[in-house]
Amino acid sequence: MSSDLRNYLGKITRINELAIVKKKVSTKYEIAAVTAKLDGSKAILFENIKESKFRVVSNLVGTKKRFALAVGSAEDKIHDKVIHAINHASKPKIVKKGRFMENYSQDLHDLPIITHFEKEPGAFITSSIVYTQNQETGTQNSSFHRLLRLDKRHFSVRMVEGRHLHSSYMYAKDHGEDLRVAITVGVHPAVSIAGAYQAEWGKDELEIANELLTRKLTLAACSYSGMLVPSESEIVLEGRILKDKTHKEWMVEMLRTYDFKREQPVFELDRMYFRNNPIFHDILSGYAEHRLLMGMPIEAKLNKNLKQILPQIRNVVLSDGGCNWLHAIVQISKKKESDPKKAISATFGAHRSLKHVTVVDDDIDPSNPVEVEYAMATRFQADKNLVIMSKVRGSSLDPSSDQKNLLTTKMGIDATKPFSKRPEGFEIAKIPNSEKVFLKNYLK
Repeated sequence: MSSDLRNYLGKITRINELAIVKKKVSTKYEIAAVTAKLDGSKAILFENIKESKFRVVSNLVGTKKRFALAVGSAEDKIHDKVIHAINHASKPKIVKKGRFMENYSQDLHDLPIITHFEKEPGAFITSSIVYTQNQETGTQNSSFHRLLRLDKRHFSVRMVEGRHLHSSYMYAKDHGEDLRVAITVGVHPAVSIAGAYQAEWGKDELEIANELLTRKLTLAACSYSGMLVPSESEIVLEGRILKDKTHKEWMVEMLRTYDFKREQPVFELDRMYFRNNPIFHDILSGYAEHRLLMGMPIEAKLNKNLKQILPQIRNVVLSDGGCNWLHAIVQISKKKESDPKKAISATFGAHRSLKHVTVVDDDIDPSNPVEVEYAMATRFQADKNLVIMSKVRGSSLDPSSDQKNLLTTKMGIDATKPFSKRPEGFEIAKIPNSEKVFLKNYLK
């Protein structure tokens, strides 16, 4: 069994989850516009690109159905599968030569890099996974970083300070060295999901991916960087992140708003490899695929960590309205009046980018915004059940926050049934035997 992007595309084709566009399309805005129209719907493969001989695929895991297919689980068991893979990470097999070595280039203009939004500074690779060595532990790290093409050999690399790639970059810079890296574009979505998960320092995300892929992932060594990358990657770039060169850039983020300008390090290409008839993967920033890739691994992490802290917690959901990043809904089986506030505190502690946390009872579906609002309408009193935390560390993405100092105001809402009130007043009325009634038997 193959563990590459093409195998996954075959699977979603068989279940009618892939739309194919044969019409010639442009990388400048047109591909982004078509992808946006399919948000929350099918994945899309563009076969005829005006500016390139490569094909382009987008919206790969833009629904939980396809996300579940990528990790080999049912939709309601995604977190169980990801957590199992984290706990049982396994080393992939190494092969002598990667399939990506079928073709060679040194010109980034060969790639169909997409220009997405009118006020962005240029064309970004948004699905790129960067592989480098953790100099302290000797292990390899992989993580998502968007790349702005500057010319035929250079990108600026978006890094978040304090994250693993930035730490490796600063280590190299402090030692007077450039940082050698490999970059993949076009891998099985399980590799992307593992790359999006913020694993512990020193852990190799490819070992998580291997477990998600039932230990069928194979790696091949890159000759310039020495990095091990998925052997069936569509595109592999090798080069250096330069110690002494930066470029000012900005981009559209998960909130579908423009980030502020930042000085970012510059990558210099040494060589580029790609498969025959290659497929370039594009992720439309701020839309469902981007939000799920970033949010679902964090959601799994929250479920794992919070249930260990408070066994009363049944489920944690990062809401769509909060861009799967800023707002969490926590479902609990409340035992004490203090449980909801403990859950609020623990949830903020587990994901510092959160801005709002709402706690609901176990008769409320945390993934249903109408039910959550119903709980707020019937079980919440602002003078008793509201928690406000001012001037605390938050997400740099939120344009309403103090982005310079990374400070925000956070809010926790206890929308659970109070024990001091009569329980019958909160019981949701049911119609007997309604589950046995089917409209098809009545509406003919």
